[in-house]
Amino acid sequence: MEVEKTGHSGTLDPKVTGCLIVCIDRATRLVKSQQGAGKEYVCVLRLHDKLDDEKKLYQTVETLTGALFQRPPLIAAVKRNLRIRTIYESKVFEFDNDRHLSVFWVSCEAGTYIRTLCVHLGLLLGVGGHMQELRRVRSGALNENDGIVTMHDVLDAQWLYKTSRDESYLRRVIRPLETLLLSYKRIIVKDSAVNAVCYGAKLMIPGLLRYESGIELNEEVVLVTTKGEAIALAIAQMTTAQMATCDHGVVAKIKRVIMDRDTYPKRWGLGPKALEKKKMIKDGKLDKYGKPNETTPSTWSNNYVDYSYFFFIFFLIYSLFLIYSLFFILYYFIPFLSFIYLLMNKTFFSFLFFFPLLVLNQHLKVWKLILLRRFKKLQRKLQRKKKRKRKKRKKRKRKRKMKMKKKMKKKQKRKRKKRKR
Repeated sequence: MEVEKTGHSGTLDPKVTGCLIVCIDRATRLVKSQQGAGKEYVCVLRLHDKLDDEKKLYQTVETLTGALFQRPPLIAAVKRNLRIRTIYESKVFEFDNDRHLSVFWVSCEAGTYIRTLCVHLGLLLGVGGHMQELRRVRSGALNENDGIVTMHDVLDAQWLYKTSRDESYLRRVIRPLETLLLSYKRIIVKDSAVNAVCYGAKLMIPGLLRYESGIELNEEVVLVTTKGEAIALAIAQMTTAQMATCDHGVVAKIKRVIMDRDTYPKRWGLGPKALEKKKMIKDGKLDKYGKPNETTPSTWSNNYVDYSYFFFIFFLIYSLFLIYSLFFILYYFIPFLSFIYLLMNKTFFSFLFFFPLLVLNQHLKVWKLILLRRFKKLQRKLQRKKKRKRKKRKKRKRKRKMKMKKKMKKKQKRKRKKRKR
């Protein structure tokens, strides 16, 4: 397809056919959401022997629903750790006891292995069983009946577009990414707020245009432009009732941005305050950094909140921390200084100086103990690492020696055989 990025919604193992969503370029940002969505399968199960009672199969299929323990099969390209996966629903379509074949449908969580489910069914039935064939009927938002295409269709569509510049076939094969977001509730955003959202800003009430009914708090929604283009996936911070009544506040918090930056024009910094500030800088009523000077009107300096003072407060706190650390360094010089003052005959002044230093000394001793403990812990960790490394080296040396001995023995055997001949 001559694209930079591709991603899929979950692999199809050997002997498995059906739905596989392949995302291209910008749509790869939705891969994670589609991988987490549920999947549906139709499976052909082969039992290893006849069943005494056919109803037993229907009962066992019903029992294997809900949270189940699973270990991926050997054929899977995943680490074989024990994990829990949920099966939402399952139905038996057909069962032929004479041929030992059964067809059943499963709706399950992403990452469920139907191959292991078939083995579990066989074990529960007491006859054993394995997966004969499997078809994925639904993957995430797309169904098998939603105009599924093969890889050959993709090749043909690309060839047709290259040779005759006909897009019709290609447009049927490749769909817009918005088709994956049809299940989400929509919030329509004003064009002026689109670019700010693309840069990661939260959606506020002034940027809200329309919204769908039934949106709940912390529900995943999709932010859409007036043209129907998906901007981002977001988590709702308000219900529909709150959106209708509030005149300020955060509507939604961004989860994943889909649209590229600067697709829509930048519209922030065009508010009344920002425009007034720019005008005053031009006229010389504010300096080039937007700070007040001699010609600044009193109305501006009284009403305008300069948030740079918060950085000044942060700097003050940081400087206090530095002073405290300096006192910590002086900890070793405190006994020496106090001793000099005690040597002097001015006892009152020596007491005044010595008492606060003693208090500080005690306080710093506590910190010293904490740091020493941490340092000792680190030392122990390093020693353990060194021991492990030594053991590994010794093992390697032993292995080398053993190899050398084996080689020497082989050489000696060859020499003896030659002498005998």
